[in-house]
Amino acid sequence: MSTFLGIPRRHAAQEESPLRGALPFPKAARRELANDQLRRNLAHATSVIRSKRALVVDEMPDWEALRDAGAATKTQVMSNLPALLEQFEANVTARGGVVHWATDAQEANRIVTELVRAQGVDEVIKVKSMATQEIGLNEYLEDNGIAAVETDLAELIVQLGHDTPSHILVPAIHRNRTEVRDIFLAEMEDAPADLTDEPRRLAMAAREHLRRKFLASKVAISGTNFGIAETGTIGVVESEGNGRMCVTLPETLITVMGIEKILPTFTDLEVFLQLLPRSSTGERMNPYTSLWTGVTPGDGPQNFHLILLDNGRTNALADQVGRAALHCIRCSACLNVCPVYERTGGHAYGSVYPGPIGAVLTPQLTGMHGHHDVNSTLPYASSLCGACYDVCPVKIPIPDLLVELRGRAVDADRGRTIPGGWDAAMKAAAWIMSDPTRFAAAEKGLAAGRLVAGRDKKIKHLPFPGSAWTHTKDMPAPPKQTFRQWWKETHHE
Repeated sequence: MSTFLGIPRRHAAQEESPLRGALPFPKAARRELANDQLRRNLAHATSVIRSKRALVVDEMPDWEALRDAGAATKTQVMSNLPALLEQFEANVTARGGVVHWATDAQEANRIVTELVRAQGVDEVIKVKSMATQEIGLNEYLEDNGIAAVETDLAELIVQLGHDTPSHILVPAIHRNRTEVRDIFLAEMEDAPADLTDEPRRLAMAAREHLRRKFLASKVAISGTNFGIAETGTIGVVESEGNGRMCVTLPETLITVMGIEKILPTFTDLEVFLQLLPRSSTGERMNPYTSLWTGVTPGDGPQNFHLILLDNGRTNALADQVGRAALHCIRCSACLNVCPVYERTGGHAYGSVYPGPIGAVLTPQLTGMHGHHDVNSTLPYASSLCGACYDVCPVKIPIPDLLVELRGRAVDADRGRTIPGGWDAAMKAAAWIMSDPTRFAAAEKGLAAGRLVAGRDKKIKHLPFPGSAWTHTKDMPAPPKQTFRQWWKETHHE
């Protein structure tokens, strides 16, 4: 992909972080597109999930009403977030939990590390959590001599493979089962020597490996899907039961929660526990839904710490686009229908939040800092086909938000002294189209394009500067007859 197509140019490499990659999206996408195995894995996995979702959504006669209810609840939450958070904190504390507030990733990581050290352990188990990925918790703990063991099967595959997640819900979606077997044999010390790539054998190997971790660990770390303000309840939904093992067996449970995950009342769960599983995994209900409220003597973890994470959310809340993006419930339905994501995968986005919602949410959490910021290219990682909006369970208008962010990125580039190729092309087009004679001459010139078009009536290669377009996209051959010629032939008055 070229930066000629209106995408703001990026010159300087930036420090890589969980929310900011080293490469702008066009360059990272080109790298990923060269991986044929990745594309086959993604095409198979996303098509399966899409089919399952369509089946269980079609059987819901009130699906649109549920989407409206979810969207309305999220709007209510964002309008009243400070008060709901105070109510939530008071109820968690009243039921024996300890609430910590973290402004950014550094503060959240420091709090978690101090809590783990206070328990005198150097290994913790983890529930799959986007919030902890966002702050780079595993890497921070490792730098401080603490091993964090992922217990979600897909996260475990990513961790053992020294890889990074490429999907919000299915982090190892870019791996096929043969690759998973090879990773287990190379990195899992207790993997059976005769392990095959049969899914059941792979799951059994992971289960044996993790069972010992569950029974030996004193500290677990989780994220959360929902926090209920009126009761102080935390909720985690998952498919494997490993999360439930984490939140019930250890003595100490530490939960990292983005502040936007609040729901006002327990009754609101009724809507979201229907929307989320159908949109994410194509299931009618989650196999495991774990809810806990503070500490119960003699039952479950006896120390519960909740870290409320801001990390850019307050700034996003103050912005029209950012506020809409905070409605996201991390179902990943938009990823599974996006033609751009299906071909590039999640690594091209450089953020733990890939896909259409990631292209909106990531720049809002980090801010877009001029044309040197790689995150300014993310809003262009979309065909704007609208499929992401059609499947969003809380009706986030993702295409509209992407267009708005593109406009902001272009505005941020207007101050540069040297015009780019797109600027020159637009000025040339304006000069031609502002004069009927020039426009007519250009039409005649374009007819020559038919000579270089192939049998499929597409132009695939042009010399510079036209190559900046055909390097990434085909161009339709000009028609035999222009509109002006047709008008002249059919209108003789």
